[in-house]
Amino acid sequence: MASSAPRSPVLKQPVKIACVQLAAGPDKAANLAHAAVKVREAAATGAKIVVLPECFNSPYGCDHFPTYAERLLPSPPPPEQSPSFHALSAMARDNGIYLIGGSIPELVVTTEDGSGASGQDTIEEEENKKKKKKKDEKTYYNTSLTFSPTGELLATYRKMHLFDISIPGKITFRESDVLSPGDSLALVDLPEYGRVAIAICYDVRFPELAMIAARRGCFALVYPGAFNLTTGPLHWQLLARARAVDNQVYVAMCSPARDMSAGYHAWGHSLVVDPMAQVLVEAGEGEEVVVADLDGEKIEEARKGIPLRDQRRFDVYADVSRVKP
Repeated sequence: MASSAPRSPVLKQPVKIACVQLAAGPDKAANLAHAAVKVREAAATGAKIVVLPECFNSPYGCDHFPTYAERLLPSPPPPEQSPSFHALSAMARDNGIYLIGGSIPELVVTTEDGSGASGQDTIEEEENKKKKKKKDEKTYYNTSLTFSPTGELLATYRKMHLFDISIPGKITFRESDVLSPGDSLALVDLPEYGRVAIAICYDVRFPELAMIAARRGCFALVYPGAFNLTTGPLHWQLLARARAVDNQVYVAMCSPARDMSAGYHAWGHSLVVDPMAQVLVEAGEGEEVVVADLDGEKIEEARKGIPLRDQRRFDVYADVSRVKP
């Protein structure tokens, strides 16, 4: 039954969002410097929310993740431990923007105590117990960091669904050979505007994440992503439009620029889609900044015209947004 009570707008005031489509090479310092230039360019358009691509600080690929991974904990990490963290913080602060920092490879090192005991009460065993030899376990994640206009870290999101696919004769890729999945949502409050959800690339194929985000008050779903030349032409725009029309929110997807000399060829075509699934802006293949205006009235118009939120049958099927806090 439709509610007669007035609803607060999920987007409090109009805001401009920019997707920065750029290419990353093997030099991390150069990648960070280049990103800073392009973020400044995006901010100059008036954008208050700026998005970088997946793996913006390094080449994309399982072979590269361990080499470029940074330790983010404890937070904030020292600059020498995570130059990307501090570069992103500075980009947000220097330009007075909310910065959704694409993603970077993250390293977590867990130290365990190992006694080296043999099960027999020997001198060697006793020595091993005294020494308490350390064993380091390394875990890698694909991680997105979001910063406030003051440079404060607002959210950390670890890619939840890993890109493990095999299309015969086209592409085989297994992120899980190196990466581990995250297990927490990233619903981020931007006080002047409202709430956004952040996920990464392959996550867009899982509508449950988008449903949870929309039903918990997000005005936009933001996906840094690096689709390839097989899945990109098939599903990149289709998935962005599907998540938008299903949930009547804005969707932004930010890709790396295509570099045919790299080991992984990104599709490009960063885009922003409105709550009626219309593509507002879309990049080509190369480096480009695309900008779109988001307006809360457009969300309300879509939801009043096609009132999905009041017509769902939670007496018949479950509301996934209430399954887990």
